[in-house]
Amino acid sequence: MRQLAFGEIVRRPPQKQFLKWIGNKQRFAEEIAGYAPDECGKFIEPFIGSGAVLATMAPTLGLASDNLKPLVEMWRLLQADPGALLKHYAKLWHEYQDDSNDTYYRALASYNENPNPYDLLFLCRSCYGGVVRFRKDDGGMSTPIGIHRPISPESLDERMREWRARIRNTKFMHCNFDETMAQAGDGDVVYCDPPYVFSQQILYGSQDFSLPKLWAAISRAKKAGAKVMLSIDGKKKSGKVELDLGTPDDLFEREIMIGVGRSMLRRFQRKGETLEDEEVHDRLLLTW
Repeated sequence: MRQLAFGEIVRRPPQKQFLKWIGNKQRFAEEIAGYAPDECGKFIEPFIGSGAVLATMAPTLGLASDNLKPLVEMWRLLQADPGALLKHYAKLWHEYQDDSNDTYYRALASYNENPNPYDLLFLCRSCYGGVVRFRKDDGGMSTPIGIHRPISPESLDERMREWRARIRNTKFMHCNFDETMAQAGDGDVVYCDPPYVFSQQILYGSQDFSLPKLWAAISRAKKAGAKVMLSIDGKKKSGKVELDLGTPDDLFEREIMIGVGRSMLRRFQRKGETLEDEEVHDRLLLTW
């Protein structure tokens, strides 16, 4: 087994989330990270999203990726030039105080005309419920303005400082998940948090994702000696419906159900309802 690859802040999540994102694991990252082995060569996350588990693990050797280029560029800027991200956010935030509707939809139009990490960060912080939704036909973001006010630039700055320290040893790549997972080797740990098959296709319509391709990539990583963790659909409708993913029989050794509260997507679709019937449980599948 290779050298320990987690930082000094092992298994403790950041105090507050940096990025609002559908499926954000901020509230459950500590529980998920608790199932990771104590030692590994490198920590790999091929669907970076909000980065909550990555930041909780704070690896001393990390590799993360996504096929949404502006998202990857945002993580790279957080490492290399956080001031540029903060400056653009602050500009839009101050304009938002005077005319929230105009500012939001100008930022949305700017992003859709030229997808970029600067507008994406502000939109994630100001869109409805943090539900970042993309159109299937052209990949444009389609989420309306939120009912909440985005956090202040001062608050964002504090969060960026903490998150930057936790991701400083991670390389971010713009590529498909299977390309990233092909780099997993003996002793590495891979955490996968892909778009959920039964609940998030509407949100990721512009992104190409195949569950059979993921099974194949996990199998290859497992044969290479890596340990793979997968968060995926589990139960919905408050446990009344268990979701069948067609998981290969010999791929995973353990299954843990993690309660994640009421469906974020249903909150978006059923505004004003209490949703007692929409409690969701995720599966956490482990290959060892």
